[in-house]
Amino acid sequence: MTVPTLELDDIQSGVLRPRPTPFAATYIVLRIDDCNAGRELMRRLSAIVASAAHSESPARDTWVSVALSFQGLRALRVPQSSLDSFSPQFQQGMAARAKFLADVGDNSPEHWEKPLGSADVHVVIVAISPDSKHLEVALDRARKTYQALSGVTAIWRQDCHALPDEKEPFGFKDGISHPAIEGSGIPGSNPREVPLKAGEFVLGYPDEISDIPQIPQPEILGRNGSYVVFRKLHQRVAAFRQYLKSSAPDAEGREFLAAKMMGRWRSGAPLALCPVHDEPQIGADPRRNNDFLFKTDDAIGYRTPLGSHIRRMNPRDADVAGLVRIHRMIRRGTAYGPVLPEGVMEDDRLDRGLMFAFVGAHLGRQFEFVQSEWMNDSAFFGGDSESVKDPVAGANAGTGTFDVPRRPLRLRLKGLPRFVVTRGGEYCFLPGIRALRWLADLKT
Repeated sequence: MTVPTLELDDIQSGVLRPRPTPFAATYIVLRIDDCNAGRELMRRLSAIVASAAHSESPARDTWVSVALSFQGLRALRVPQSSLDSFSPQFQQGMAARAKFLADVGDNSPEHWEKPLGSADVHVVIVAISPDSKHLEVALDRARKTYQALSGVTAIWRQDCHALPDEKEPFGFKDGISHPAIEGSGIPGSNPREVPLKAGEFVLGYPDEISDIPQIPQPEILGRNGSYVVFRKLHQRVAAFRQYLKSSAPDAEGREFLAAKMMGRWRSGAPLALCPVHDEPQIGADPRRNNDFLFKTDDAIGYRTPLGSHIRRMNPRDADVAGLVRIHRMIRRGTAYGPVLPEGVMEDDRLDRGLMFAFVGAHLGRQFEFVQSEWMNDSAFFGGDSESVKDPVAGANAGTGTFDVPRRPLRLRLKGLPRFVVTRGGEYCFLPGIRALRWLADLKT
């Protein structure tokens, strides 16, 4: 079958390109108060947003991306017929989908960091670079597009970082898994994964279900765009450490339980390859740390428990309800806030966690499905009614359980609290570069 040629010069670099290691990042949210100013902003941004075509350029690891919320498109006065052609989830916005996403209780929009979740979130600019010096250069380019533009206001900012060891706040190596995408020229991190159709991530191309999937209209607006989910997730690091301490008598036992809950040791070494003890050299090797499947070697979950975090996020070839490939998405997490020093067990009340970006072409069957059916339910792998939610990132409330299969008897962890709290977010659309110019040229 012929692989379609991706129009890389029209696709934003942030859609397909894995982030450098280490890197620094900044998220900036803008509100559009004047339609004409917003359109001029689109014109200026179209000149600085990097495309995915220049993989070998000196600046390939530094780029600026721009995304718009549904309210942002309305602020630009995009024709109603075009607005109606976007996915219903995008039109509603993340806050309106809170119950479906298990964003209730501490996670509910009423507790989100302002202005996240409000109708004021119109444009999200993201700058990425390997270091702070080059990030500032990229940010300066981005700021020049809006600072002197009356009618556009910066209303929120979040600085992030990925350290050289790529650890997230709970202490696990992050950013390991990246899907292979047909026609992108960028290999996936799992050599055993058959590349996915480009239309799973970029609009306007065949996907795993259809050769002609629907896209926002007119075609110049939808083609080469993607949907992106931004979420700020606060991590209760002290609570995670306290739970491990209460569940295991010694440090070795605590590390074992942490690995079982995550599906990897903190070094990034997967339990699928290192079931007994950590092997940091495997965790550090990008050719090995994601080179595994589940079905043949670990169907029951003796190595990687069925309910562990990484097995929920990507069951790979395991026997589960439904077709795994249509729920794959690009997941990118970036840490924010200070690291809680090693060994500290008490909460210092400082904000730390991850800014997550989920990139895909189908909000409903990708992000929302994984969030509701895989992260916060267990029916898909045959789990019982008690072990329902992801032990690390799920919406647990102090009553959850987590099973570790072993012979002769399983180990069951009880009373799982919530370790990750949603601080806010939004559903956005990452337009192609030509679409940015189309938005700038609107006359209505």
